[in-house]
Amino acid sequence: MALIEDALESTSEASLRASQARSDAIEADLQVHPERYRMLTGDRPTGRLHIGHYFGSLANRVRLQNLGMQTWVLIADYQVIYDRDGVGDLKVNVLSALADYLAVGLDPARSTIFTHSAVPALNQLLLPFLSVVTDSELRRNPTVKDELASADRPMSGLMLTFPVHQAADILFCKANLVPVGKDQLPHIEVTRLIARRFDERYGRVDPDQPVFPQADALLSAAPAILGLDGTKMSKSKGNVIELGMTADQTAKLIRKARTDADRHISYDPVNRPEVSNLIMLAAVSSGRTPEQVAEQIGDGGGGGLKKEVTEALNEHLAPIRARRAELVTDPGYLLQVLHEGNAKANEVAEATLAEVRVAMQMDY
Repeated sequence: MALIEDALESTSEASLRASQARSDAIEADLQVHPERYRMLTGDRPTGRLHIGHYFGSLANRVRLQNLGMQTWVLIADYQVIYDRDGVGDLKVNVLSALADYLAVGLDPARSTIFTHSAVPALNQLLLPFLSVVTDSELRRNPTVKDELASADRPMSGLMLTFPVHQAADILFCKANLVPVGKDQLPHIEVTRLIARRFDERYGRVDPDQPVFPQADALLSAAPAILGLDGTKMSKSKGNVIELGMTADQTAKLIRKARTDADRHISYDPVNRPEVSNLIMLAAVSSGRTPEQVAEQIGDGGGGGLKKEVTEALNEHLAPIRARRAELVTDPGYLLQVLHEGNAKANEVAEATLAEVRVAMQMDY
C-alpha cells in the first residue's frame, strides 16, 4: 500500500511540475501575444468580496485584462444553490460583486461580466457534456469528494455535476485560459476531457478544428493570505477584511489580529505564521518584499507591525473604496453593465450551441 501511495504522490508531483511549466510558458507568451488568449474566471456571489479575493485573484484579472486578452468574468449565481437550501440576498450580493469588480479596475468595455442564470444556452451545454462523463469520474473530483466526505446531508445532483457546469462555463465562450490555484487543476482536466470526448463522440463542424478548444491553466503566483487569526480566510470566522469596509473598520480588525510575544519582527512563515501573514499583507499592499517590511519594523513588536499593515493596506485600498462608494449609489448603472454583459454572453453562447447542434446532427 505504501508503494502505491508513493507512486501516486510522485505522479501527482510530476503532473504539477508539468502544469507549472506549461503555465510559465503561457505567461511568457502573454507578454507578446495576448490576442491568442480568451480568459474565463469568476466567483460565487455568496457575500461581499474581501482582500483574499483581491490579492488572490482580482488584481491578477485586472493585470491580464490590461495586457489585452479577451476577458470573461462570471458571477456564478447558480453555484450558490449547489450546497445550500437558500440563496440569501442574492441580488444584493451579485451587485456588490459587480461593484467590487469595477472598483478594482475591470473595465466592461474590455471585460464581459455576466451571470449564469441569464445565459440559457450556456446551461444547455450541460446535457451533451454529461453524456461524455461517468458517475465515477465525477465522484473522483476533489471538490465533489470533499463534499461527500464533509457534508452532513446527502449531496445534491447539482453538486455532483459541479465539474461539468464549470466545464460549460469555460467552453461556452471557447475560453482557452483559466487562472487557477493548483488545487483547481482537476477542474481544468475535466474540462479538457469533456472537450476531447465531445470531439471524439460527436465530431466537428469545421473538419480542421474541434468545436471546443483545450483550455489551459494559468497557475496563480499570488501569495496565500491567511485570515487575521492565522487560519484560512472565511467570512463565517469573521477573520476577513472586506473591500467595502472603511479605513476605521480595517484598523479595528487589524488591531485584533494575532501576533506573538517576540518584539523583533522577522519573516518566518513556518515558525511565526501569524506574524509572517501580517508582514506579507503589508508587503503586497506596498510593493515591497516581506523581508523589507520585517527589516523596517525591526523591534517595533506586534503594535508596530499592525500599524504598518493598517497604513499600507488602507493606502492601497483607498482609491478602490472611493470608486466603490460611487458605484453602489448607482444601481441602475450596475444593472446596465450586467445587462450588456449578459447580452454579449447570450450571443456567444447561442452561436456555440448552434455549432453543437450541427456537430450532434440536431440542427433541425
